[in-house]
Amino acid sequence: MALAKVRSRAAVGISAPPVVVEVHLSRGLPSFSIVGLPETAVKESKDRVRSALLNSQFEFPPRRITVNLAPADLPKEGARYDLAIALGILCASGQIKQDSLDQYEIIGELGLDGSLRACHGIAPFVLAASKAEHRLILPQANAAEAGLIKTAHCVGADHLLAVCAHLQDCRPLARITPRPYIDATTNDADLSEVHGQFHAKRALEVAAAGGHNLIMIGPPGSGKTMLAARLLKLLPPLTEDEMLETAMISSVSNQGIDWQHWGRRPYRHPHHTSSAVALVGGGSLAKPGEISLAHNGVLFLDELPEFDRKVLEVLREPLESGSISISRAARQAQYPARFQLIAAMNPCPCGHHGDNNAACRCSPDQINRYRARISGPLLDRIDLHVEVPAVLVKELHNRGAAESSREVAKRIAAARLLQTQRCNKTNQALSEKEIRQYCALRDEDAERLQQAMTQLKLSARAYHRILKVARTIADLAGNEHITSPHLHEAINYRRLDRSV
Repeated sequence: MALAKVRSRAAVGISAPPVVVEVHLSRGLPSFSIVGLPETAVKESKDRVRSALLNSQFEFPPRRITVNLAPADLPKEGARYDLAIALGILCASGQIKQDSLDQYEIIGELGLDGSLRACHGIAPFVLAASKAEHRLILPQANAAEAGLIKTAHCVGADHLLAVCAHLQDCRPLARITPRPYIDATTNDADLSEVHGQFHAKRALEVAAAGGHNLIMIGPPGSGKTMLAARLLKLLPPLTEDEMLETAMISSVSNQGIDWQHWGRRPYRHPHHTSSAVALVGGGSLAKPGEISLAHNGVLFLDELPEFDRKVLEVLREPLESGSISISRAARQAQYPARFQLIAAMNPCPCGHHGDNNAACRCSPDQINRYRARISGPLLDRIDLHVEVPAVLVKELHNRGAAESSREVAKRIAAARLLQTQRCNKTNQALSEKEIRQYCALRDEDAERLQQAMTQLKLSARAYHRILKVARTIADLAGNEHITSPHLHEAINYRRLDRSV
């Protein structure tokens, strides 16, 4: 047979569209060409495949070899097609049978000696093959990642010869066992270690209960970073679907899956010198950025005004939509980005405006310019604005019993259970229709909210976010309806809306 077809898949964001590797042998001077929009790494596979076949004691056909990666208009990248191309050549030259390849999808990078090396971004490939009800042959080095998809039928091999022996039913490969999901614990940082700051702790509890975004403003050393680091321990554990979503994004990123922290909610803490591409993703291959790597977790932006304003403005769309679409001239990719934003900032450039322990050296103009680095539209998308004052010395020496993260997490879990039973989502994600249904106010409370909107000059978006926060506060209290204390507390969390 002079024509062979092998199924494989490409990589586009966290999706894996099907690719058919067509290999044709024809008469003529010996040559080897690859068509179908291959990038440099794909073009170089012809040298790897030739050496791998010869070093594995196979015959490399002295024919005109044409490899087509269909569909031809889909860009192909990486060395993932090496194994599929090698098997296609063996099939087209009659060294293995086409029937043995029809039931499999193939992925793998070949070494010059025929060994199989791990491929990048294997999780979307395995999931797509599983949904198509196809079996999969992949490198043994990717077995751990492939085991994340429990429904997949995968076999792993460490050499080209082992794959061929499996296809010829000489020495079947063992099926990769699914990797068990774990209920991972977060770090040992506990909320009880933060002295004082009862108002900020309460805001952190509300933010965790409803999935709300939070900004903390206070002088250096007041505990803003400590509070942010303890949010993960307050959040409920990831579900299996959320673990898989998080793993898919990590798989296609440059860093890969961190098995040491597998099962934990992501906690991303980019430096304020990060670029917009580093934050939202991009580059020539449209890789995910920090906001997608923080999917189902926390994105902590310390020293918020020190970020470039253009960088901060790119957060506005994903904060609303929960996803980011990266478009380039050659390709487009869409990544999920449902993260919880926690931001921290000083009240002024020197950090001591309003601090009773130190004098502020900044002029009013300097303070206004510093705070104006954060735009009003971005603040509109942050639900809770909290002042974190400097900690008093007597509070640092106070060794009294403080509420632990475990105790607070129990209340948060109970509030989240109410939200799940109500509409299967957190309050932060409520739609406008759901807000009208679940966040209804009494007449006197509605009038009080209208007065606050006028006095604080809040937008319609801020109006809806106040109602969502009030709903969360009511859930923490176990109340079915929003009452005046719940609404009053929610309004108080918007005091910095126009003063920052």
